[in-house]
Amino acid sequence: MPLRLSETDQRMLDGEMGEAARMALSVIARMAAVYEADELMDVTQAHIDGCGLLSEAGLQFAETLAAQGARVRIPTTLNMGPLDLQHWRDFGIDEDFAAKATRQGMAYEAMGCVPTWSCAPYQGYLTPRFGQQIAWGESNAVVYANSVLGARTNRYGDYIDICAAITGRVPRCGLHLTANRAGQVLIRLAGFDEALLARDEFYPALGHLIGPLVGEAVPVIEGLPAAATGDQLKAFGAAAASAGAVALFHAVGVTPEAPTREAAFQGRQPSRTVDLTPADWQAAWEDLSSAADGEPIEMVLLGCPHFSFEEFRRLVEAARAQAGRAVHQNVTLLVHTCTTSHALVERTGWLDELARFGAKVTLDTCPFHTPVVPPETKAIMTDSGKCAYYAPPELGVRVAFGSLEDCVLSAVEGRVTRRAR
Repeated sequence: MPLRLSETDQRMLDGEMGEAARMALSVIARMAAVYEADELMDVTQAHIDGCGLLSEAGLQFAETLAAQGARVRIPTTLNMGPLDLQHWRDFGIDEDFAAKATRQGMAYEAMGCVPTWSCAPYQGYLTPRFGQQIAWGESNAVVYANSVLGARTNRYGDYIDICAAITGRVPRCGLHLTANRAGQVLIRLAGFDEALLARDEFYPALGHLIGPLVGEAVPVIEGLPAAATGDQLKAFGAAAASAGAVALFHAVGVTPEAPTREAAFQGRQPSRTVDLTPADWQAAWEDLSSAADGEPIEMVLLGCPHFSFEEFRRLVEAARAQAGRAVHQNVTLLVHTCTTSHALVERTGWLDELARFGAKVTLDTCPFHTPVVPPETKAIMTDSGKCAYYAPPELGVRVAFGSLEDCVLSAVEGRVTRRAR
């Protein structure tokens, strides 16, 4: 079907607003054709995932746009970058890699993007409001914005995201539309006790379980406690979007579009119903690990997605519980966070305490975008379902998954040490 363009759209496509805008609108128009959308719509905020240094072509793309005078039309934040711009030398990063990463960052900043450098933009600057139409990249950010905040975005892949930011336009389709946000699969939690539901590690394992069960469908979950925290829902969504392709979930009585089951399904019937038991959850928890209890580890990776202020609080408490012990000499305990959270933590004195414990903090990046994990590393531990899912193929390591407290204890012991389940 033909794509209806506004007067401003046509001016962009005709090149009247510059070559960068013309190219960006042509990409958005092509995307509309792929999704069979017949018109474009406004978005009022963007988050760019394509700012990671994934290839020479990505760097060339960003620098070409900047050289053509591209400027974002809407407030636009940046996902975690390929480099801790402040401390990269501390991690032995190659000078050539650092130079290219810096160039790429400068290109996006020249286009007017806000250098938040965080994969968890919902934790800081420009958090979108309920119902706001946005164009976000980064899988965990997309699922959190849609589900927990009730903003509206499709999954915008690398380089399409910056095109949306330059034009302020996206195809009118997908999760931007109310009808497409209705639940599709009912997930019922059966037989879970309150103590398990309150534990932080419950959520990434549940996401790892539900993601493959539903794929791209919208799950509606019954049985999560109303007291589930933002960090717990963050961990669930990140794991579900990694192991599956979840961009939106509803949790009855928890998330804003699901005050009731009927509201979550918009009055429709679920396509199928799945009852999950503690045994199902236990199997998913075990599936996140390829390293065995007692196996030596070289690294503990935390902050995938980026650590929040509250997660730093819990890390400090876990370190204090070790009663004067410190990170094992053969282990690196590395925390990933963004400058926004880090600035808050700087006001507390916790960073000095964590440094004495032996923890290291890196800003604005992640282990999959910058080479902070030495190639000789054999085994790591993490409390992140997303990290546990991606680390074996991306980093070539075995992974042990456990709670934050398990991770801290294992860092001290130098081997995988987890409390009994």
